[in-house]
Amino acid sequence: MSYLSASESKTVLKIYVQPGASKNEFVGLYGVPPRLKLKIKAQPQDGEANAEVITFLAKSLGISKSKVEIFRGHTSRQKDVLIDMELSAVMKIIPE
Repeated sequence: MSYLSASESKTVLKIYVQPGASKNEFVGLYGVPPRLKLKIKAQPQDGEANAEVITFLAKSLGISKSKVEIFRGHTSRQKDVLIDMELSAVMKIIPE
């Protein structure tokens, strides 16, 4: 899965975010190279969508929000997220 990669004991997840959706959900792959597409209810203003991305991913993975960090793409729909969890564990939870 090209949208997931390992960095030491952490995982890098490349996502594409569609804000303003009716519910938070994983949608599938988007773009070339592919990123995991997420629909997020929050609007992209004052960091609301970014906060909801972190909350949604943490809840989906069963970890605390402090273990999920957007490290690239704060003002873009294309974001790179660092997850403090091993790649093999993330792959069991994140849909393909």
